[in-house]
Amino acid sequence: MPDLSVNFAGIKSPNPFWLASAPPTNSGYQVMKAFDAGWGGAVWKTLGVPVVNVSSRYGGVNYRDSRLIGLNNIELITDRPLKDNLREIEEVKKRFPDHAVIASLMVESREQWHQIVRDAENAGADGLELNFGCPHGMCERGMGSAVGQEPKVLKTIVGWVMEAAKTPVIVKLTPNISDITEPARAAQEGGGNAVSLINTIQSLVGVDIDNFVPYPVVDGQSTNGGYCGPAVKPIALNMLKNVAQMEDYNLPISGIGGIENWRDAVEFFLLGAGTVQVCTAVMHYGFGIIREMIPGLERYMTEKGFNTIEDMRGKALENVKTWENLNLKYKVVADINKDKCIECQLCYTACEDGAHQAIGLPQNGSRVPFIIEENCVGCNLCSLVCPVEQCITMVRKDDGTERLTWKERTDADNIPTTFNDELAGGIHHWVPEPSAAHEKMDEAKHYRAR
Repeated sequence: MPDLSVNFAGIKSPNPFWLASAPPTNSGYQVMKAFDAGWGGAVWKTLGVPVVNVSSRYGGVNYRDSRLIGLNNIELITDRPLKDNLREIEEVKKRFPDHAVIASLMVESREQWHQIVRDAENAGADGLELNFGCPHGMCERGMGSAVGQEPKVLKTIVGWVMEAAKTPVIVKLTPNISDITEPARAAQEGGGNAVSLINTIQSLVGVDIDNFVPYPVVDGQSTNGGYCGPAVKPIALNMLKNVAQMEDYNLPISGIGGIENWRDAVEFFLLGAGTVQVCTAVMHYGFGIIREMIPGLERYMTEKGFNTIEDMRGKALENVKTWENLNLKYKVVADINKDKCIECQLCYTACEDGAHQAIGLPQNGSRVPFIIEENCVGCNLCSLVCPVEQCITMVRKDDGTERLTWKERTDADNIPTTFNDELAGGIHHWVPEPSAAHEKMDEAKHYRAR
C-alpha cells in the first residue's frame, strides 16, 4: 500500500489532501468534521482583525447541465473574534495531534504580524500561511492581493513574519499578476519556507440583465470577487508549472485551484505540488468527497509504482517545453469509428467553420462524416467536440524517426521572413476558394432536409 503521508516544509500530515483557507475552515466544528472524514490537513480561514461581511456573497457559473463550474465570492476573512478562533485551533490540535492545522493570517503592521504569529503558534498551529492573494475587499485596505502584486512589499512582510515565526511559513500567492514567478521569488528571498498557489482570480461572473447589476447582488449593487472552482484549474496548473520550473528555486509548493477529485490532485503532483488544497468542491459536495480521493490516489500510485507522493512529484515537468522546442515533424490525423458515430455531424460543422475543412459528408445516403486525410492538420478539434468517447481518435502518421523544432529551424535560418514567404506552413495547405462557401451552404441545406 502506498504511503500517503507527507512532510511539507516541516508540516506533517497523514495525507496530502488539505482544506484551503475558506468557508469550510471557518470553525473548529467544521475542521473536526473534515478530519473525521479523512482530510489530512486544514488551513484555517484567515485570521486578522475581524470583518463585517455582506449578504449575498456568492455568484455561480453554470454550463449547460453542469452546476457551479465556477464560483465567485465576495466574502472576506474571518468575522469571528481572534480569541474564539485560537481556542478552537487549540481544541482541534488536542483531538487531532497528527493532522496539519495551518493558520492563515492577514494583518497590516509589523507589530500586528509579530503578535498574530505568536498567538497562532501558541494555540498549536503547525504552520502559518500568509494570505497575499485575496482579490477583493481586503486589497482595498492595502492587504491581500495588494501585497501579492508588489514583490518588494511581499518580501518585506515575509521578513517581518520570519522574525517571529517558529513554525513553517507558507506564502499564498495571487494569480492576479502578469508573472507569478516574481512574487514566488520574493517569498524565497524574504525567508519563507513554502508557497501555495493559486488564490482566487479577480472576476465578475455575470450580470442580471433585467436589473443591470452584476452577481452576487447586494441591495442592487455588486463588486468584483474571487473566482474559483473547476474552471480555474488550467490557470492554476500553468502557474504551478511556472513556479516549479524556476531556476534556483527550492521552496515546496502547495497546489490550489479547481481540485475536485483524485485525478485533479495527481495532475498537481505531477507538475510539482507537494500537497493540494481544496475549497469549492467541498462547498459544492461536502467533506465526504475525500472518501473517493484517498482510495483513488492509492490505486493510481499502486498502478504506477509510486510509493510516496514525493516519487511522483514533478514527473511531468520535464515534458513541458516552450513552443519553439516542440517537434514539427510529429504528425497525427483524425480517424472516425463508424460503428460508434451517432451521425450528429458536429465534427463536420466544427472543422468546416472553425478549423481546416478536413471533414466531408458522404454522397451515398450515409450520414457518417469522413476525414479528408490530406487536409487534416491534426488539430484535435473534432475529437474534442465529439459527444461519443473514442469515436474520433488521433492516429499517428509519422514514423517517429525525424525531429525538427522551430528553434532548430531558426538557428538554421530556415524560417519565413517575409509576408509571402514560401517557407510558410500554410502555403501548401489546401483552402477552398471564398466563392465555394455558397456551394457549401446549399449542400448543408440539402443534408438538413434529408
